Amino acid sequence: MLWIITAIIISYLIGSIPTAYIFGRVLKGIDIRKFGSGNVGATNALRVLGKGPGIIVLALDIIKGLVPVIFLADSLFPKVNFTSADILRIIIGISCICGHNWTVFLNFKGGKGIATTLGVLLGLSAKIYGLKIVLVLVLGTWLVIFLVSRIVSLASVVAGLSLPIYGIFFKLSRVMLIASMVLSAFVILRHKANLKRIFQGKEPQLSFKKK
Repeated sequence: MLWIITAIIISYLIGSIPTAYIFGRVLKGIDIRKFGSGNVGATNALRVLGKGPGIIVLALDIIKGLVPVIFLADSLFPKVNFTSADILRIIIGISCICGHNWTVFLNFKGGKGIATTLGVLLGLSAKIYGLKIVLVLVLGTWLVIFLVSRIVSLASVVAGLSLPIYGIFFKLSRVMLIASMVLSAFVILRHKANLKRIFQGKEPQLSFKKK
């Protein structure tokens, strides 16, 4: 039990590393929370810091979710049965996402968690049967919605909602279905303000053109 608690704490702390905030401070000497959308995530880093730093922040946020699920879980729980191992990986992954969304380093105010959730799902898909095809479909859904709307938040919400739906269709395990519903709820919860702006027609589109 002590090892499980330790793994949860370590995963939470890894997720809590505020990469966009750090890059803002190091590259431009700014608090990224005071610019753009005010969000500590890859999309706002892309808007405020530029394409290069934004892509690096995105990659690091994905890696934050991937590393605990793959390496932390396997190193601590190499001999447990498959069902228990999957549950532990899911708990570790959710802890990491919670760290990103509610980081202890910024007074428990973090990002939206999309990139880190992707990292967690990538890690889980390497271990959990059937999740790979679901993840591909979720990513495809995100891409289609984004290409049509150019609104990252809308694409993220629709993709988040699609996760448990695809999971049911492709008969993921009960544990993974519950986890997918939790992750979907996280996405909606973290995008409440965005959803309000979407309904008002005020949510900004993401442009890759140079200003």
